[in-house]
Amino acid sequence: MQYPLRPIEGTPLHATFLNRQALHLRPDPARVIVRPFKPATEPRDLNPTDKSRANHIVERVLNLDAEEAAHQLADVLENFAGRHRNLLETFELRADEMEQALAAHCSFTRVQRQLIGAYFMNEYSFEASALFNPSIVAHPDQSGTPAGSLRFILSLRAVGEGHVSSLTFRTGTVASDGSIDVEPTVRLASSPQIRHLIPGPIGDEVELAFRPDHDISERVIFPVTASQSHGIEDARFVEFIDGGRKTYYATYTAYQGTAIRSELIETGDFISFRMSPLHGAAARNKGMALFPRRIDGKFAMIARQDNENLYLFYSDDLYRWEGGQALLKPQFPWEFVQIGNCGSPIELEEGWLLLTHGVGPVRKYSIGAALLDKCDPSKVLARSSEPLLRPEPSEREGYVPNVVYTCGAIAHNDRIILPYAVSDTYSHFATMKVSALLQAMT
Repeated sequence: MQYPLRPIEGTPLHATFLNRQALHLRPDPARVIVRPFKPATEPRDLNPTDKSRANHIVERVLNLDAEEAAHQLADVLENFAGRHRNLLETFELRADEMEQALAAHCSFTRVQRQLIGAYFMNEYSFEASALFNPSIVAHPDQSGTPAGSLRFILSLRAVGEGHVSSLTFRTGTVASDGSIDVEPTVRLASSPQIRHLIPGPIGDEVELAFRPDHDISERVIFPVTASQSHGIEDARFVEFIDGGRKTYYATYTAYQGTAIRSELIETGDFISFRMSPLHGAAARNKGMALFPRRIDGKFAMIARQDNENLYLFYSDDLYRWEGGQALLKPQFPWEFVQIGNCGSPIELEEGWLLLTHGVGPVRKYSIGAALLDKCDPSKVLARSSEPLLRPEPSEREGYVPNVVYTCGAIAHNDRIILPYAVSDTYSHFATMKVSALLQAMT
């Protein structure tokens, strides 16, 4: 039996318990990293024309006398001073990466090697276009947090030139009264070191690590493998507890330019990460969300397998997902086009709170909810007949108009903390009183 979510009489549903915060996270084009520069993106991808151009660049550098080469390198360092860490080291590493694409040459001097590396890099403004589709988890380090408050880590999808998506982070605090503060970002940004890249039959597994002394807002995970080459999209992070061990997992969409698939990122500290492809029929689509613990000894996942309905999946193997049973189908006008999940289910005493998104007329995206049985999530106990959150007039404009969307919320004290994206452009926050939400659902 399903019980529709009803508003208090005479009041719009969302107005009864939704509190929008006076806090916005907007994309900042001043935040940049250095990336490999075409026509020499990576040696293994270069065609003969690219290699010829790369060698022409090297030849021109080698034709500079020692004094001019030193002057040019000094000019580069002065021009980009304070914008990046360890630029000379980065330039040398880039020159080393290019070696397999270069013709036989004399040994480079150190200045030549650094200058050559500089010619094959560019600054990339990773959030120049958008900062959206957030998810939120409790910070692994709660030391020093005031009583009743919670530190959190926010993940966000950043989009820059060429509409390439990367993964970036923020930290903040939810106070005991439900007010939210997000810490300012540091000026610099950095990419992780690739520790291991293990080829596999359907995709590469990658281990990455940042320097522990770099602020978390500095860390940017940019596409690494071929399957991710055009973007790491919509990470749905969840704190997963298994036998007392805590791991942070996130499913995300790997976009190759013409094809998508679901992959998994995992970390215990947000310093070291492992990225792995997911196997099975369910992983061929996007929008998978992992339950925060096993159910009856199995991993459980919510996903939209057919671009229209939501399904429930179980697996003994975290990396393989097959089968699935239909859980929710479009039922109400605001979701007639399709429904999907808005992050991992949130465990409450009353059941699993599943935030959903629905697409309605004129492709308008709204956020709703369903309540699933705690022991058997295939049983839907309640469902919102109207959206909890829909685009306000001030939230309708952006890269993709008329969209509110989230990749995950958390419960703290008696509130749901809901970060959400506005029109695929920037991010905002709202909170909901759990008691009022549940009251409306009965």
